[in-house]
Amino acid sequence: MTALTAVWNRVYAVLGRFSMYRLVVFALAALAVVALLLSLAGLVTPTPLEIIATGAVLAAACAATDAVAHRILGRQWRWESSLITVLILLFVLRPTVELGGLLGAALGGVIASASKYLLAWQGRHIFNPAAVGAAAVTILGIWLPDLGYSAWWVGAPALAAPVIITGLIVLMRTEKVRVIAVFLVIAVAVSFVRTSVQAQGAGIELDSGMVFWQILWSSPFLFLGAFMLSEPLTLPPRRWQQFTVAAVVGVLAGWPIDLGAVSLGQERALLIGNLVAFAFTVRTAVRLRFDDRLVLTPTVRELVFRAERGFRFTAGQYLELEVPHPHPDARGTRREFSIVSAPEELPVVKIALREGSQSSYKKALALVEPGQRLSVTGVWGDFVLPASPGAPVLMVAAGIGVTPFVSQLRHLRLAGQERDVVFIYVAGDAEELAFRDDLEAAGIPVIVFTRNAPAALPRGWQWAQGVRLDAEGLLQVVPDIASRHAYISGPPGLIADLAPALEKARSLTTDAFSGY
Repeated sequence: MTALTAVWNRVYAVLGRFSMYRLVVFALAALAVVALLLSLAGLVTPTPLEIIATGAVLAAACAATDAVAHRILGRQWRWESSLITVLILLFVLRPTVELGGLLGAALGGVIASASKYLLAWQGRHIFNPAAVGAAAVTILGIWLPDLGYSAWWVGAPALAAPVIITGLIVLMRTEKVRVIAVFLVIAVAVSFVRTSVQAQGAGIELDSGMVFWQILWSSPFLFLGAFMLSEPLTLPPRRWQQFTVAAVVGVLAGWPIDLGAVSLGQERALLIGNLVAFAFTVRTAVRLRFDDRLVLTPTVRELVFRAERGFRFTAGQYLELEVPHPHPDARGTRREFSIVSAPEELPVVKIALREGSQSSYKKALALVEPGQRLSVTGVWGDFVLPASPGAPVLMVAAGIGVTPFVSQLRHLRLAGQERDVVFIYVAGDAEELAFRDDLEAAGIPVIVFTRNAPAALPRGWQWAQGVRLDAEGLLQVVPDIASRHAYISGPPGLIADLAPALEKARSLTTDAFSGY
């Protein structure tokens, strides 16, 4: 278990160097190259020419639509978003070289891209754009058959392994492996039952094992889950809500409900799931007005915003902040930040970041002026305290990983709640201990791990002099860890080092990050 956790965290640290959107582009592009090679060998239905022609038409249609929309709205063109839509539609629609089919692909691309702006709420699209485009082409194809339909040829057995590999990379980066696993299990199980019932009704005897594997490897469920259902912008913030959406989509995709000429299968099932998710997230996409920038330590800055509309979050959750700027690097124009302020402080919203890296995003964020408005695309996370106020808690924070705990401790203080909390604070130097006032006001014991001795520690604080922060050292300073619910926010490497001790806790909740 410990070795697996360590490997998981190391891989996540590497994947964290790329923005989620750019990583999805790379994964889908790699899958498209593999599909093209397989088509040359005749292992998938479309021919190489059909794949290339349809891809080119989709690219032109999506790019043109996005370019027009961005010019009208005065926004910067996010090429990753356009390319993701193109590549998903390439695998969902029927590739062709026929004029009618290419026209249908172009129409699907235009509708998919336009849906990001027309079917949106406070800057956040409600539906998966590719699913909208594919559903539109299929429905229009009822009256205009030459336009084509959603074929989901990505469900070919030869593509199963490449989809699993590329999809797993994406799901590890988005931390949605368990959510999509729930969808996959339900979709395959429901589809198996449906196939068995239909075969029994027709008097056909089936080989159950063969049917199961055929459904798993020859269905579009793997692709639908990894690259479409997992999209963060159309998922709700809490894990139980995400499991609910996954279950709904799994049932509908596994047993499509006929509605005359079409059914509620695949992309239509996903659209219904998007509606369920929207009901959970209707108040998490807002615009923030930047107010101030505060210096906390030599490298840590706190940014103060004010929400212009109703905004809701739970202490410990994080938001995704978009800072449009020209020529973004590999991590893109969006970044995730734990919310530092407490829900009781709304409409004031605060985040914090560590300076030092020269990413294009941080450079752009440093130039934001008071009064400027930025978009929050959503709020996510299950890094929240136990529901029972009497549950003892251990908080382990490394560097800027202190931020979600500050929100939780501010919430407890402002709400007049008391909890049994032990706080472990890890920093390179004593000068980098941010939010000391908040931790002191919480009145909890704090154990500090720094290279140099902190000056004038508050009452109840201690410097862990001579104790190495590893699993053994953590057990030494927190001997009652088995009775506590452990929370750790910091680099994946630290989480891996402390895993043997943290796994002794009553429960463990992690908030791994690759650096804000």
